[in-house]
Amino acid sequence: MGEMKKCLDKGYVILHDVMGSDLTVANAARVSYDKRSEEITDKDERLIKFLAREGHTSPFRHVSLQFEMYAPLMVARQHWKYIVGSDHTMDAWNESSRRYVTEEPTFYIPAANEWRSAPENSKQGSGKNVEAEIGSHYTKQLMRIIDEAEAQYNSAMGDGICAEQARLFLPAYGMYVRYYWTASLQSVAHFLNQRLAHDSQVEIQEYAKAVYELVESKFPISISQLVKK
Repeated sequence: MGEMKKCLDKGYVILHDVMGSDLTVANAARVSYDKRSEEITDKDERLIKFLAREGHTSPFRHVSLQFEMYAPLMVARQHWKYIVGSDHTMDAWNESSRRYVTEEPTFYIPAANEWRSAPENSKQGSGKNVEAEIGSHYTKQLMRIIDEAEAQYNSAMGDGICAEQARLFLPAYGMYVRYYWTASLQSVAHFLNQRLAHDSQVEIQEYAKAVYELVESKFPISISQLVKK
């Protein structure tokens, strides 16, 4: 198993596989002149900085990374939004399905001090944390609803209802899903630039930070130029 970064209460990101390096990016650009380096040099670093600065992004698509993500559905669907409709090539997404998988459902449950208020000047996003008493109430309410839903789910399965219909009883947005995401370095950088932003949803920011830390260790030059932190 690759390196793991934990997220939220039960989630994680694992970097399973990497094809290429910063040197791959530089050599992909140099092929125009039939040139190639065997090890990274200051000249390669300057070339990578030039490519990122001038928007010459195709060399960054000769590198790919494979992640395993375990995230609440609300996070996974936000992530997916930046895959569909993106003009960056070399993306693949495969997700576990409750049509076939009947493992124990797992849910994201915010702690009492993690509930946030609605923002004052926006229709989306969130504001400051609510008072502890209010947060505690809604943590308990969410746990009660999940317990009831799981009981209905297990009852339906026990009565022979097929898994693909029994799953309708499970609350969707907070349920953890497991998926593989394979993407070019450029596409990963696009996701990071969007989801590391301070106004993005807090939960997906956690996953973006985990992805950034995993990628930075493999592509320190490229990611420092592609991602605006």
